[in-house]
Amino acid sequence: MESDFQSMIERQRRSRAEISAATRAIYEDSLRGSNHLSGGNFSSIHTGDLERLFDLYDERCFDGGCREMLGDTPLSFRLSKRMTSAAGKATRLRHRDRRTKEVSTEYEIAVSTTLLFQTFEDDDRSIVMSGIECRNRLEALQRVLEHEMVHLIEFLIWQNSSCSAKRFQSVANRFFSHTEHTHQLITPRERALTKFGIKPGTRVSFRLDGEHYMGVVNRITKRATVLVEDRRGVRYTDGKRYTKFYVPVALLNPAEK
Repeated sequence: MESDFQSMIERQRRSRAEISAATRAIYEDSLRGSNHLSGGNFSSIHTGDLERLFDLYDERCFDGGCREMLGDTPLSFRLSKRMTSAAGKATRLRHRDRRTKEVSTEYEIAVSTTLLFQTFEDDDRSIVMSGIECRNRLEALQRVLEHEMVHLIEFLIWQNSSCSAKRFQSVANRFFSHTEHTHQLITPRERALTKFGIKPGTRVSFRLDGEHYMGVVNRITKRATVLVEDRRGVRYTDGKRYTKFYVPVALLNPAEK
């Protein structure tokens, strides 16, 4: 039998004006109730802020249905410095007890602080999240959480979720006016290119522990992975041997061509 919650998710539609009013009220409530969010472009955040934001959305947009569907199933929140491309992630974790063979489930919603805090840092380009332009970090955080809540809802009702699928996009649009399922937060790779002129494949020089090195940028996450030719290093597919260094991008200097 179809649950009341599932019926609401499948059928309810709100106007853009209603959605805008709800998300703005949640914005204001989240600032009033936080010891960490000092404003729209906050400089610190706590996992408790994520949980409170989730509950504000659940009450105002879903009549508490998410918490009701979860019941005693744990839902945790995490702030991640290691997520450098995805803005958020909703995960369903299943565990099997070796002794009893019983399977337990828990959920987690993670948000990338790396992406949030390096966006809106200066006169950056416009930031569009899920098709909605955001003016500051809190608005961007709202779009991230809205997206991950739709993932969670799909897990709770249908056991699977894909943001590229029609069902996900329908829910995200009807409840949050999302018209896309991607973010445009500034990634470490983009910032490395726009601020320092560095990208994968760039030859760079750097100093480390008093030594001068020359190498090639192989990857950029929070730091750049630089490959320096070294006959004692690991052999790569180009036949050369390299030693790998992890270097803050700000310490790299593009080599003159």
